[in-house]
Amino acid sequence: MTEGVELGQIAVGEVSPKPSAQDKAQAVGVPVAELTKKQSALEKKEEKMQLHHIAALTAFEVFSIIAYGLWTDYDFTTSAGQIGTYYPMFQDVHVMIFIGFGFLMMFMKRYSFTSVTYNFVLAAVTIQYSILITGFFHRVFDGHWDEKIKLDITSLITGDFAAGAVLISFGAILGKATLEQLVTMVAFEIVFYSLNESIGVVLYEAVDMGGSMYVHTFGAYFGLGVSYMLTRAEKVKEAEKRYGSSYTSDQFAMIGTLFLWMFWPSFNGALATGPQQQRVVINTVLSLTNSCVGAFLMSKLLRPNHKLDMVDIQNATLAGGVAVGSSADLVIGPYASLIIGFVAGSVSVCGYIYVSPWMEKKFGLHDTCGVHNLHGLPGIMGGIGGAISAASAKSEVYKQDIGTIFAAIGEDGRSASEQGAYQAYALLTTLAISIGGGLFTGTLLKYQNPVAQYGEDGENWNLEEEEEDHALMP
Repeated sequence: MTEGVELGQIAVGEVSPKPSAQDKAQAVGVPVAELTKKQSALEKKEEKMQLHHIAALTAFEVFSIIAYGLWTDYDFTTSAGQIGTYYPMFQDVHVMIFIGFGFLMMFMKRYSFTSVTYNFVLAAVTIQYSILITGFFHRVFDGHWDEKIKLDITSLITGDFAAGAVLISFGAILGKATLEQLVTMVAFEIVFYSLNESIGVVLYEAVDMGGSMYVHTFGAYFGLGVSYMLTRAEKVKEAEKRYGSSYTSDQFAMIGTLFLWMFWPSFNGALATGPQQQRVVINTVLSLTNSCVGAFLMSKLLRPNHKLDMVDIQNATLAGGVAVGSSADLVIGPYASLIIGFVAGSVSVCGYIYVSPWMEKKFGLHDTCGVHNLHGLPGIMGGIGGAISAASAKSEVYKQDIGTIFAAIGEDGRSASEQGAYQAYALLTTLAISIGGGLFTGTLLKYQNPVAQYGEDGENWNLEEEEEDHALMP
């Protein structure tokens, strides 16, 4: 049976024609001329907003082209063998960024077009921008700020890592920000990201091969800071149904999960070499297998009627890849990888069931994709695990000088316990910069044109009638 609907909506069930202007006017009890005038004003406002989006992307492109012309050059010292070493894993990471993250965010039935395409353009923007900003900060911290940024294959990999951090932040505010606001967020986030990464890598010399701290923890808490400042509770409540998923949208999201799950070893080990890279792959695969098992077990144990919930399976199954990131290249033992994965998957499920609702109720903090549970909490676990692993490192365990793993450890440098302390400092610094930077950036975004309706593809797309009908189906 066809149900009645409000103005401008399409009934779900039987196919209904779109209401005419006269039908709409009669429905709300106003003259046709007055309604037409209001619609015209709304259309002009929407068109103005779209022009702001165009201006934001245009400004970025102009800056990028000029900056690359002035401050970058090829690294002519790069050996031909580097392409063969790094390019396969770079392409794996590329798949994660554009397909894995993109499809994972398609769970919202009324926002799937925008989710996957904004993921696309934000990643492209971030790769360009982060190569410049991260390169600049590294030169400042190294004392060579006046030199040009040399580009090689590893520059593209680090660009993908930065894109990962931005897309994690994007997940926290998915459906609640305009393209103009998101491009602005990228501009500020990459500055904070590059500052934090330079402090950790150059000053602390803290190892974080898989980005547990510099990518996952940073991206999650930066995004939560932005969401806390930007989100309007009344719009979240009004958009509650639009934030839901459908049978089809959840299937698409699972495609993203499986791509991320399969290629995560490449993300953690893209910049590793030799025996170190082998340890990364082994530890990551083992951790991922057990986060999958842990997520299924905890979802069945804790969800109503002991039945699985798709949110847990789409996300918590990946938590092992995040949590093992900082210690993946270390000799932690295969059994430890399994423990890390199981605990991470279990904690992530508990986060979705208990922590996210509590944060929203207690602090009004709305986390669209639950990045705190997939990236934030497991990222902190990874940072702590990396500190413990570094503090207990010994050359006889590695069958080589641990100075080749931790550059700061040596005869005239740090002890293993001191290195562990610096790993902890890097985690604390990441939390401070990401939360502070997110709150600051979110405050700035409030002064830009806001989204009219949360989680609505019609804000950004000219939808065909059948596409609108499909989006409105339960």
